[in-house]
Amino acid sequence: MVSAFAAVAAPPRPVRRVNGPVPPPPPPTGGGDDDHGDPAPRGPRLDNARLATMFLIAGEVMFFAGLVSSYFVLRSAAAQWPPPLQPRLPILVTGLNTLVLLASSLAMARAIRGRADRALLLRGLATAGALGVVFLLVQGYEWARLVSYGLTMVSGAYGVTFYTLIGVHGLHVIGALAWLAFAALGVRRGRVLDDGAAGLRACAMYWHFVVALWPVLYVAVYLL
Repeated sequence: MVSAFAAVAAPPRPVRRVNGPVPPPPPPTGGGDDDHGDPAPRGPRLDNARLATMFLIAGEVMFFAGLVSSYFVLRSAAAQWPPPLQPRLPILVTGLNTLVLLASSLAMARAIRGRADRALLLRGLATAGALGVVFLLVQGYEWARLVSYGLTMVSGAYGVTFYTLIGVHGLHVIGALAWLAFAALGVRRGRVLDDGAAGLRACAMYWHFVVALWPVLYVAVYLL
């Protein structure tokens, strides 16, 4: 009985490792005083200017979605669209004018890609701005002709929806041109020629948005 009690009370013998090398100790977790092994902090992947522009564009998308939805609601409630005795919209001229605005977006993209070259950047911005001005001038000329033919804001839902949708987009083009002029002035003064030209890239984002919005309005208002 004593030998049995001794066998139970005796501590277990340590198990010896017979095969294989002893595993190395785990690597340090970076909790010590030496911080050479800690990962470097990551900077923001998206600058604040472009992030704010993305929020602005999101709000503009919802705004124009509401306008287009209202346009289709009024159109579906009308017995005939366009109403009788109302002038027809200039589809061909406006289609060519759409190509002018799309070309301005290409000029803006080339300017941003070559922004390391100051002369190339200024030339691209000037081209984009000039094409935007041409777009507005052609739209204004067509508006003057439509007014002379009798299509005004008091012509009913047809005139109100047309001038509201197309006019609000024209105001956005004017705002984009003002931003573009401000960015070009900064380029001339050498403020946005480095890799952190956040304001210039934000301006390009908004310009592309205004350009991409126009074909949607052209199809909805002029073609459908």
